[in-house]
Amino acid sequence: MADRPLALVTGASRGIGAAVARALAPTHRLLLGGRDELALAELAGELPETSPWPVDLTDASAVAAAAAEIDSLDVLVHSAGVAKLGTVEDSPAEVWRHNFEVNVVAVAELTRLLLPALRAARGHVVLINSGQGLAAREGWGAYAASKFGLRAFADVLRAEETALRVTSVFPGRTDTEMQQAVVAGEGGDYTPEKYLRPESVAAAVCSAVLASPDAHLTEITVRPRPR
Repeated sequence: MADRPLALVTGASRGIGAAVARALAPTHRLLLGGRDELALAELAGELPETSPWPVDLTDASAVAAAAAEIDSLDVLVHSAGVAKLGTVEDSPAEVWRHNFEVNVVAVAELTRLLLPALRAARGHVVLINSGQGLAAREGWGAYAASKFGLRAFADVLRAEETALRVTSVFPGRTDTEMQQAVVAGEGGDYTPEKYLRPESVAAAVCSAVLASPDAHLTEITVRPRPR
C-alpha cells in the first residue's frame, strides 16, 4: 500500500477537513494538517497510513520547515479557514487582516512552498471556498472578500501551473462548528437539517480528486437541498 498517492488535508481536525480525510483514506496516504494535535492524533488512529501534520499555518517558519519534508505530493486540500463576520461599519482592519491572513495568505504560501512536491507528482490542489466566494451579502464583507481572493488565487494557479489540476469547491452553508458559531452570532436558532453535511462536501472533493486523468474539474458548487 506504500505506493498509494499522498494527500495533505489542512483543517483536518474537524468539520469539512476531517470529512475529506475520511473520504480520501481508502485511496490515499494522508497527512492531517491542523493545530489541534489531540484531535489530529485521534483521527489518525482511525485511518490507515495516516499521520498528523500539526502546523500553525500563520507561522511562516513552521510552515516552511514542515513543507520542506515533503518531496512529492499528489493532493493538497486547503480546508482550514476562519469566518470573522460583521458589517463594514463594525469590521476594523484587524478583522479584514485576519480573514485574509488565514483564508488567502496562508493558502498561497503553503501552496508556493509545496509547488516542487506538487510538480513532481503532477498533483492536484483543492481549495474549499464558500458560496460567499461567488456572491457576497451584507454582514459578510471581510470574509466574502477573502473568499473572492481565494477564488482568484485558484484561477491564477490553474493558469500558471498547467501540469497541475486546481479545483475550487464552493459549498453552501454546512453543518460544522464554524457554522454553529456563525448562526449564534446572527442570533438565530441552529437547525442542522437545514445545512449540508460535511460528508457531502467531501464527496464533491473526491469527485474531483478521483476523476479520470483526462478530466479537470475546475469549479464545483454544492448547495443544501431544500427539504
